[in-house]
Amino acid sequence: MPRLSVVVPMHNVGAFAETTLRSLANNADPDFEFLIVDDCSTDSTPWAIERWAEKLPNTKVIRHAENKGIAHARNSGIDAANGEFLTFLDGDDWYGPGHLAGLVRSMDELGCDFARTDHVQATGTQRVIRRPPARVRNAVMDPRDGIAPADTETMVDYPFVWAGVYRRHLFDDGAMRYETRLRTAEDRLWIWRLHLRARSYASLSLNGVFYRRGVATSLTQVKDDRQLDFIPAYDALLKDVREDPESDRFLLKAVRTYCAMIAFHIGKVDEYETSAAQRLRREARAALHRMPERELAETLRTIDRTRGRLLSRLRDGRKAA
Repeated sequence: MPRLSVVVPMHNVGAFAETTLRSLANNADPDFEFLIVDDCSTDSTPWAIERWAEKLPNTKVIRHAENKGIAHARNSGIDAANGEFLTFLDGDDWYGPGHLAGLVRSMDELGCDFARTDHVQATGTQRVIRRPPARVRNAVMDPRDGIAPADTETMVDYPFVWAGVYRRHLFDDGAMRYETRLRTAEDRLWIWRLHLRARSYASLSLNGVFYRRGVATSLTQVKDDRQLDFIPAYDALLKDVREDPESDRFLLKAVRTYCAMIAFHIGKVDEYETSAAQRLRREARAALHRMPERELAETLRTIDRTRGRLLSRLRDGRKAA
């Protein structure tokens, strides 16, 4: 059994594929396997994958006959993985040398279910280190203690699934698969579920994964209705939390985070395609009316004034200022 499986979904990332795949080669180890998922790319990505797959040891290339999205691609990699640990890398990001060995070494030392790491945000030539908002570092903690309180940035507000490593048993019963109906925001729901279901975690002082920010083809940059998938993602989250034995502990945090996402998107509504903007206003208002009344009222009372007014006006059907 390999120690580590690395799942790398790729779709039309030809401009960056060489850097990504070269970074895998710089981290190769006989105990590591690479699952590269070509999600029906139509540019030079398949050629780059074919060229590097010949050089990378323990590599399996999975090809989708149609473009299914990143959730499907990650699930395909999970299903093919054999490692004791799993991690993910997006097709336009890359690793620094030795990063994967550091992940495995840390998991062996700590023995926890999963660990989250720092990452380096790369915008052009600028580099900024981003750290998980954990209480302590390099120590084992309860994942549920990383969710609340509602008015503080916590681990569920750090939704970068590739900035982490996860023990295989978390995936064995099928529970930790990505929601394939979500084209965006699948990572936010997944991180919440991880913290609700796992028993132990750590935040590691490792910063060897590089996140390429501002890529024009990234789903974070699109302005169509794919961005609206945060609504069904957070609806699913609220359902999970309401059914949890500790619902009272986490429901306010879930509602406040959902409201923050709505305010963020409504604040950029003029940037969206016209049909997507209209749907956003309509569905965001409906989402506010679906939220538990007590937690929504508390959120509107305690959130900052700008977002509170925007959300209240949206809920009441008035034009958001």
